[in-house]
Amino acid sequence: MANQFDVVVIGAGPGGYIAAIRAAQLGMKVACVDAASNAKGDPALGGTCTNVGCIPSKALLQSSEHFEQASHHLGEHGVEVQGVKLNLAQLIGRKDTVVKQNNDGILYLFKKNKVEFFHGVGSFAGKDGDNWQIEVAGKKAATLNAKHVIVATGSAPRALPGLNFDEKQILSNDGALSLESVPKRLGVIGAGVIGLELGSVWRRLGSEVTVLEAMPTFLGAVDQQAAKEAHKSFVKQGLNIHVGAKIGEVKQTARQVTIPWTDSAGQEQKLVVDKLIVSIGRVPYTGGLEAAKVGLALDDRGFVTVDDQCRTSLPNVWAVGDVVRGPMLAHKAEEEGVAVAERIAGQHGHVNFDTIPWVIYTSPEIAWVGKTEEQLKADGRAYRSGSFPFMANGRARALGDTTGFVKVLADATTDEVLGVHIVGPMASELIAEAVTIMEFRGASEDIARICHAHPTLSEAMKEAALAVDKRTLNF
Repeated sequence: MANQFDVVVIGAGPGGYIAAIRAAQLGMKVACVDAASNAKGDPALGGTCTNVGCIPSKALLQSSEHFEQASHHLGEHGVEVQGVKLNLAQLIGRKDTVVKQNNDGILYLFKKNKVEFFHGVGSFAGKDGDNWQIEVAGKKAATLNAKHVIVATGSAPRALPGLNFDEKQILSNDGALSLESVPKRLGVIGAGVIGLELGSVWRRLGSEVTVLEAMPTFLGAVDQQAAKEAHKSFVKQGLNIHVGAKIGEVKQTARQVTIPWTDSAGQEQKLVVDKLIVSIGRVPYTGGLEAAKVGLALDDRGFVTVDDQCRTSLPNVWAVGDVVRGPMLAHKAEEEGVAVAERIAGQHGHVNFDTIPWVIYTSPEIAWVGKTEEQLKADGRAYRSGSFPFMANGRARALGDTTGFVKVLADATTDEVLGVHIVGPMASELIAEAVTIMEFRGASEDIARICHAHPTLSEAMKEAALAVDKRTLNF
């Protein structure tokens, strides 16, 4: 039968393309369908993460950090720079190049692993015996037949009610990554990962940035000792952050956006900006799937309903990533994609939600895994805590970045590591050691007894583990 596959994956984001590759590695005939296109109309594989999320935002964060270093901090190192100028077009162009490299890299991986790619919108058309039929609507329309289908269609930015994204003044993460000029005044609604990262980018490049957060506490999901340390640093850098803000009806003219809001004390305020980034979360993307046609169950928030194995309500139909329950993280989607491919092959795919790391790529970076101190207290679990500041770490001093600390939380009786929280340089890289220890249900003593190279930032992890037993060596 033409276009007969063992597995068809709908969506080529982190969950989808990884699922397709792993299924192909396991000997299955695999197709992947994705509709995303770049400005030239060519396939833009990689989903939100590669195109308008993780990858481009990190490219801009890096470029903006270089600009800030050259403008304000290189003199400390004896590097004297005169007349630093911002070439925003070049900065955005570099970001676009990085994105294109990742797009092309996924196409290469598909060819390498013999995954057949179809460029278009994939939707359920019905069933033919044991096969699901997937229609591809695009330049080259096709009908695919598959024994198994993996839905990996991802998510889209949530808009404020009555305020649609025009990507010119009212910006989602997409528009905020491609501004043609640096706005003098930039507003951000939502002090989550996207809001803080993109707010940080444009602050470094010269914007006056004001962040309005509805929740009463800053980064409420983060360990509050870490959140307070990060907040102190962001405010010192010049980010204006207001929590407990209730947003009124936003007004838009050709030149500005006016945001009426009420502060935590009940006082009415008004923010006037040139551009507004709205980062109040994301919604699952199921439009175009034709879920109702085949009876694919969605929950009341639009997520595809799955069990703990990522099985949907339909036989041999699976779903992974942002379109299902759990954290909307690219690496979570990848782990689910691998696990589902292995389950289809009769293996025992595994995803441990308790050891999925979180990272906010601001400066300082914030990274954590496991329980916060607040969660442990709420659970009534006895624990011990140890922390170590980067100001006492030799490598951090040499880098000139001593903000923050590493904090280890361990069970009071067994010493099992229950959570690790990092604020500071390269936190995104350091958290991997904590994830590894926790996957093996290791103890803080295990970290403390492991030899860490000197001088490295990772020594702060060792010292924080030593601090659990109140025996730090360098603080």
